[in-house]
Order: sequence, then C-alpha cells, then structure tokens
Amino acid sequence: MNTAELLVKCLENEGVKYVFGLPGEENMQVLEALRGSPIQFVTTRHEQGAAFMADVYGRLTGKAGVCLSTLGPGATNLMTGVADANLDGAPLVAITGQVGTDRMHIESHQYLDLVAMFAPVTKWNSQIVRPSNTPEIVRKAFKRAQQEKPGAVHIDLPENIAEMPVQGDPLKCDRQDKIYASYKSLNEAAAAISRANNPLILVGNGAIRDDASDALTEFATRLNIPVANTFMGKGAIPYTHPLALWTVGLQQRDYISCGFDNTDLVIAVGYDLIEYSPKKWNPKGEIPIVHIGTDSAEIDSSYIPLVEVVGNITDSLNEILRRSDRASKTTPHALSLRDDIRQDYEQHANDNEFPLKPQKLIYDLRQVMGPDDVVISDVGAHKMWIARHYHCERPNTCLISNGFAAMGIAIPGAIAAKLVHPDRKVVAATGDGGFMMNCQELETALRTKTPFVTIIFNDGGYGLIEWKQEAQYGRASFIEFGNPDFVKFAESMGLKGYRVTSTEEFVPILKEALNQDVPAVIDCPVDYRENARFSAKSGELSCPM
Repeated sequence: MNTAELLVKCLENEGVKYVFGLPGEENMQVLEALRGSPIQFVTTRHEQGAAFMADVYGRLTGKAGVCLSTLGPGATNLMTGVADANLDGAPLVAITGQVGTDRMHIESHQYLDLVAMFAPVTKWNSQIVRPSNTPEIVRKAFKRAQQEKPGAVHIDLPENIAEMPVQGDPLKCDRQDKIYASYKSLNEAAAAISRANNPLILVGNGAIRDDASDALTEFATRLNIPVANTFMGKGAIPYTHPLALWTVGLQQRDYISCGFDNTDLVIAVGYDLIEYSPKKWNPKGEIPIVHIGTDSAEIDSSYIPLVEVVGNITDSLNEILRRSDRASKTTPHALSLRDDIRQDYEQHANDNEFPLKPQKLIYDLRQVMGPDDVVISDVGAHKMWIARHYHCERPNTCLISNGFAAMGIAIPGAIAAKLVHPDRKVVAATGDGGFMMNCQELETALRTKTPFVTIIFNDGGYGLIEWKQEAQYGRASFIEFGNPDFVKFAESMGLKGYRVTSTEEFVPILKEALNQDVPAVIDCPVDYRENARFSAKSGELSCPM
C-alpha cells in the first residue's frame, strides 16, 4: 500500500461518497487509488466547479464535501470555492497534488507554497510529508472541517510522498458530544425575554446547521415572538407561519427594518455576523441582544450581548422557553409589519408585463416548487430579489452564497444538490453573468445524470453593479456585455433549451423543464428597472412607532 491508497482508505473511513475534481499529473496516485474505491470520483470541467460542488454538498449534508486538484493553476482554481465554504460555514476538505519534496527548495515547474496560500481561506491545513502521518492528518482535517463553526480545510500531498510505501489504518472517528449552556446564562436570557415588550428573533444559518428549526418554531410560537431570518437562515421557521417576518439582510431598508427600529430586544439564534452586519440593524449598538448559539459571540461594537447562551441551540431554546413568562405581554410591534410584507410580496402575483419583473418571476417559481425542492441562487441582482421574495417552508431549500458572495456557484451547486437529493426538484437561479462563469459544468450534470433546471435572469449586463452604480453615481459604467444564444448553447450540449417570450409562458415552461430527464436551461428576460424602483421606495420608507 502506498500513501495515496492509505489516504483513500481514510476518506472511506470518514464516509466520503464523492470526490469532485480534475485529473492531473501530480494527483495520479490518488486517482489510481480511487479506481478501486466505492467513492465516486466526479470529473468536473473546472476546479472552481469542483470546489463549489464540495461546498454545497457540505452545507446540505453537514458532512465535509471533498474536492481534488493538481498543483499550481489547479490549486489556485480551487480557492474561490474553498473560500466560499469557509466563510459560509460549510464543511469542506480540499486535497491538492504537489511537486515532490525533492523539488521544493529550488525554482520548480508549477510549484507554489500551497500550505501558505490556503492558510487565509481555511480553518486548518497541512502537507503530508511523512506517509505514516496520513491517518492523523485526514482525521484532524475532517474533525476540524465539521466542528462548529464548520469550514474548509486543506491537505497537500507531494507526488513522491503519494507513491511511498506505508503501513497503517484509518483512525476511529470520534463522536462529538453536545455542549450545553450554563444554568446562569439560561436564567439570564429567560429574564431578559420575559421583561421585553417588543422582542424580535433574528435567526441565522447556525440554527439550521444545529437542526434547531422545530425548537425555534415552538419557542417563537409559545412566546409569541416574531421571527426574521438572514439570507442563510431561510426555512428555519416556515414562511407560512403567522410569526414569520421573512428575510432581513438587504443593504437597503425594507419593512423589516422597522421591526429593528422599534424592538427593545433582539434574540439572535444561530446568527453569524457575516450573514448580515449588525451595524445595519443596530448602528448605535443600543439594542439589547440575547445571543443563542453553539459559539460565543464575535466581537463587534454593534453586537455586544446582554447575555450569551452558548451550547446546543435546540436544548438552549427549550430550556429558555421553560424559564420564560410572557403571558402578560401584548403582541410585539414587529408583528404589525406582516400584512405590509405580505401585500408587497403578492402585489405582482397577476402582473403580466414583459420582460418579467424579478418579483413576478420569483413569485411564480415559488408556486411551482414544492416545500422540499431546492433552489441554488447565484450572485447578482437576482440574488437580492430571491433573498427578499423566495420564501422557504423547510431549511436548506434555498441556498445563497452570502459570506463570500461568489458568482458562479449556482450550476455546480445544483449538481451537488441533485446528488444529495435525487428525488427533489432542483433549480439553479443565475444571472447571465454568473451563468457564463461555470456553464461548462452543465456537461458534468449531463454526464453524471443529475438533471436540474437553470433559470437565467437575462439582462445583458452585471445588473447588481449597475444597481449600485446608479444609486451612488446616477449612472452606470462598464457593465454591459453580449450573450450567446442560450437555447442553442443548451441544445449543443444535449440539454433542453427554452426561451420565455411572454410572462404567461414562464410557469408552463418551468413545469415542462422540471420534468425532463436531462438538464434544462431557461433563458428568461428580466426587467431590472425594478431595482431603482425598490431603492426609491426604501428611501421613502417611514416607520411608525
């Protein structure tokens, strides 16, 4: 047995089902070892796509997704997806090939110090320089990747080390027991919640990672406290719940901003500051905060909790609920916002103007998709509308790159989502800019038999940047580009291609596309004049006390 074979045995021991990546000279030993393994190697068309697939796989399963590249440009191509996983709290293990240790001291073809390069975008990384250390390095990599807060780790394997003979076995995977909050913090949190007249729950992705959605819904219901979620906290409470105030996190004011203006206590549950800066909702640092999470609060002048409840989130919520008394309290002010929020959402339900308004497109998408179906949003102007208007009944049914906000994630992410949930409908929602960054992975989707639908919000430019430029300078610059014929592009790859030519066509086309047994692409013109209209409306928003 050589080191590469021992590495693969260790991956099997960790329960790895897929490795996403590209073949190269310096990772050939690992690829050869994978030939005799039950692990499926998914050959991608670009290393960035491989990293995004591992990223989304990790986020959906809670188990580290694995991506593999060769050295040099292969490794640098991985970095965007690795960084995205690290900032968004998705467990990921990146493995790179490397030149032999006998070449590292001299100027060498394609050599980079990958351990140094990956250090800023990972929780931990290491190079295997002694074959016998492989089991320890792999076990530590997966343990660190999957511990709260999850993130990315990196293993670098020089080619001469990979082929060295070695004896050894994978290490036993240790169970990580739950950590429980102190009685003191639980009592202090319950007292603060019982005193508050206008409390508001802000729930983030940590509650979803900790599988605390049911406990959160019970907590909010019993105490009659309205709930707003971050982009990554969608589905933590069903959007149909009467206490759900839907999504906060736009860079502009929205109805939910009024809830933060008038609250006297924010209960932050599984909230990570990177999801939505507290300076946006607590600029003066004056709103009292109860922090409930698996980790202690990050330091920020706008986020200084009265009390930190650190431990298993489900248990913390249940224990605080038992200790709280809000029987004499009136309905919190924020709940009065729900009618305005819902009316705003539904006003475009019967809008037949064309090109489609983004609100209408997303409204119709929500009507077609089932409660367990999955939408993967790319980054761009459409992301802001999806964040605002695509509401979720279940956790992990709308995934948005938020911490790193990386364009190009939707199509690779949809492949991973379909591998994890083959029986669910999956949609990749992307702008025409993001589509062209990783559209080559549609061939990977066809080859791996992972059919999903890609909806292209087509506006012929970088719409989000145009939105920002118009708001700041009153004009846009350098944001326009040309596009191929997306229908012919899809058909040339053996996919199904559709073009929406009227608003009434969208729903029938989407339903047909979702029933195909090959990936499908829908080219949908979108009217982003709504961006400026929303900005103007948010600027005029006033909040009655």
